[in-house]
Amino acid sequence: MKNILFTAMLLALFFCAKNSAFAQCEAEKYTEKIIGNLPDGTTFLKSYKIDGEGGNKPKIEYPYIFRQNSTYLINIANKDPELKGVVLELYDANRNLIGTSYDASGKKFRPGLGYTCSATGVYYLKFSFEGSKDFCAAAVLLLKK
Repeated sequence: MKNILFTAMLLALFFCAKNSAFAQCEAEKYTEKIIGNLPDGTTFLKSYKIDGEGGNKPKIEYPYIFRQNSTYLINIANKDPELKGVVLELYDANRNLIGTSYDASGKKFRPGLGYTCSATGVYYLKFSFEGSKDFCAAAVLLLKK
């Protein structure tokens, strides 16, 4: 009886581990997709892995110091060619919303946003998922020359 119970537990662990391996977020391929299509006159600054851990992590936030009078572009990619499901919100140091990649009224997802910084400081890039079953994406922060 103990052998049967032990075998059943071992099989359950094997199948759980196997299923979670397929759910891993491979954001690197989306980063490469963005970098392969960088606009002329931009400099790569940083890439971000947006891993919602299968829906367990609905929001992912990263800080970055922006410099006054500099123009930044934040590009996003996921497995959907129309970028459905990934929302970027940019906040200033006081947590005021500056811009978003999602048009809620038209329910349209944009591939990113641009911002000309008015004051040097910490800014927050907050990523979330809207109506998506795929919780994996990538973003790239660029400086426009």
